[in-house]
Amino acid sequence: MSTATPSATFREPQKFDSAPFAAPVQFQRYAGNPILEPNPANDWENKVTTNPAAWLEADGTVRMLYRAAGHDDQHKIYFGLAESSDGLNFKRVSDKPIFGPSENGFDAGCVEDPRVVKIGDFYFITYAVRAQPPGLYWLGPRAPWKRDPLSPETPIALRENYTVTGLAMTRDFKTWFRAGPLTDRTVDDRDVMLFPETISGQWYMVHRPMQWTGPSFGTDHPAIWISKGKDMFDMGHSRLLAKAQFPWECKVGGNTPPMKTDDGWLMLYHGVGPDKHYRLGAIVMDLNDPTIVRYRSKGWLLEPAADYEVEGYYKGVVFPCGKLLKDGKLYTYYGGGDRVVGVATCDFKELMAYLRSCPVNAS
Repeated sequence: MSTATPSATFREPQKFDSAPFAAPVQFQRYAGNPILEPNPANDWENKVTTNPAAWLEADGTVRMLYRAAGHDDQHKIYFGLAESSDGLNFKRVSDKPIFGPSENGFDAGCVEDPRVVKIGDFYFITYAVRAQPPGLYWLGPRAPWKRDPLSPETPIALRENYTVTGLAMTRDFKTWFRAGPLTDRTVDDRDVMLFPETISGQWYMVHRPMQWTGPSFGTDHPAIWISKGKDMFDMGHSRLLAKAQFPWECKVGGNTPPMKTDDGWLMLYHGVGPDKHYRLGAIVMDLNDPTIVRYRSKGWLLEPAADYEVEGYYKGVVFPCGKLLKDGKLYTYYGGGDRVVGVATCDFKELMAYLRSCPVNAS
């Protein structure tokens, strides 16, 4: 989830009864959750292992690329890799990070919240980055480490330590191409996901620009936008895809890379409610024109309830960065409380049937 200062229009948490807004189809938590927890043996992941991307390989292996951090006051963030044969029991593949902040580049502060799509023989990873580490963000002004304030002449993204989104590519998770920023560096923009293929010769990207709010943008709170272009580094033509609409949402952002289904492109998203808890919904975009939302869940599909979700460095969050279809079930891998990893499943056909009962009026 986001570790930046919330939008000025998003106020303190309020009491909120979410039960009336639950969807009839729900994700069910695995009884063995959390499936990945901080590892005291490794100083780079002994505090946090969370917000995982996950995908299914052709041989049936489930891979998980997870966000990790240790007990340092700067809170530098890295990626670790784990694998599973059943999608439930994971083993780390290395006792070292497989990817981390650069020494002095655009992502020198941290790498966060990976989303992975396979295109050809490359894995394309979109990831949130900062020029300086976020520090112990959950402590607010009490955090012991303070970032360099820099001078007024410094570009705003560096002064304010905006989260922008970078693109990395790899064939084997050993050799990496650190391609560079994918989003406008003057905007705090994250929750970025690429579509795994071109549509009518165009690449598409979902993103969540924090500053794009107000009457001229058509949304009072940060929302989900979609952009397209003939090149991944030239994504223009942005338009608003989805904004907060239901009582359990105050602001929204995308979570998992779009998955191609018979009904359209399926994406899970989060809505942050009046109580500041993160709940999950789903959107289905048109197969041939993903700027059109065909279906959208009216109710939430998963909300923080277990102790590892309600408690943590952010209290009240379920935040997935990856999903996969296996044996008729949709597996959703999520961060709980900004600290651990959980998995929840639902029957895929039941979910899609429910979503078809929630058509979106194109007008």
